[in-house]
Amino acid sequence: MEKALVLTEGRYLTTDGKTAHGLVRYSKKYKIAGLVDSTLAGRDAGEVLDGIHRGIPIYGTIEEALRENPDAKWLIIGVATPGGVLPSSYKRIVAKAIKAGLGVVNGLHHFLSDDPYLKRLAKQKGVEIIDVRKIFYNYRVPFTGKIEDVKATKVAVLGTDAAIGKRTTAIMLHEAFKALGLKSEFIAMGQTGWMQGFKYCIVMDSIINDFVAGAIEDVFYRAWAEERPDVIVTHGEGSLLHPAFPGGFELIGAARPDFIVLQHAPGRLTFDDFPQYRIPPLENYIRMIELLSGKPPIAITINTQNLTKEEALEWAERIESETGIMTRVPFYQGVEDIARLIASKAKEPAGVRASESAGAEVL
Repeated sequence: MEKALVLTEGRYLTTDGKTAHGLVRYSKKYKIAGLVDSTLAGRDAGEVLDGIHRGIPIYGTIEEALRENPDAKWLIIGVATPGGVLPSSYKRIVAKAIKAGLGVVNGLHHFLSDDPYLKRLAKQKGVEIIDVRKIFYNYRVPFTGKIEDVKATKVAVLGTDAAIGKRTTAIMLHEAFKALGLKSEFIAMGQTGWMQGFKYCIVMDSIINDFVAGAIEDVFYRAWAEERPDVIVTHGEGSLLHPAFPGGFELIGAARPDFIVLQHAPGRLTFDDFPQYRIPPLENYIRMIELLSGKPPIAITINTQNLTKEEALEWAERIESETGIMTRVPFYQGVEDIARLIASKAKEPAGVRASESAGAEVL
């Protein structure tokens, strides 16, 4: 893997830093050599994020990062900002990286390869600017119904809010299924998944709306046709009820998941980036998922933001007791229980799971 530095200046410990969070936790495409964020300089990116030391230092400047990592090949823009715009202070750092011979990987809507200055610099230095969303910009595949040919058990992680850890929980489930001896494929639905190196990926919010359902169906079908997995795990983008980042409906409609896991953050009261909007009660989401998919979530997972370990575990017990739905805190309890529950449910006769599709029977 080629070495990459990740730029998060001033935003690593915000929900905007979720691209970096994903790369610090899981990266098969790039070796993450360090972060650039002067507000956290000298600390370990993993310890800052979730208390797990991962040997990924945080540097105060791009110059310091390059002195320590002269063989770095890429600078990854590690933030996902509202509107997908590059923070104004970042352009100077990106230019320094290019002048030092680094290519740039950018997942924002703001295409850096269209910036005349950065484009000229990159050409002079002979390096590449990769705008990940641009790769999927002209992805135009209509929905056909061939999703019914996909016989793997399909599992989707949806959330009660945006930037709530859906992708991370989905990756943990993917790994848990593999640990059970099942052949699992992970389908990424956003730019971070592409950067993490997953073979099957689309960037849903860069595709024209008319073709989103077809793109979802197509990537599921390709994963099934080429790999013949027992289970396919994916994650939603945004949230079913988020006023600015609505999402999840497309997966229910086009991917037709056999099981849905609902990620919730009891310690988060208002929607990501919109403090004037309170997150509706969890019960609303459970009912909504049941109405849309024909069945309630198979499990609920807890994001620990603003909660101590004890509080998070108490919330899990309370929610499971009140809803009757298995609830786990992935960071403290793992998701193996959920994987085993799905595997056991998928083996049940179709008559028992009357509202579930036949695809879940192959496990």
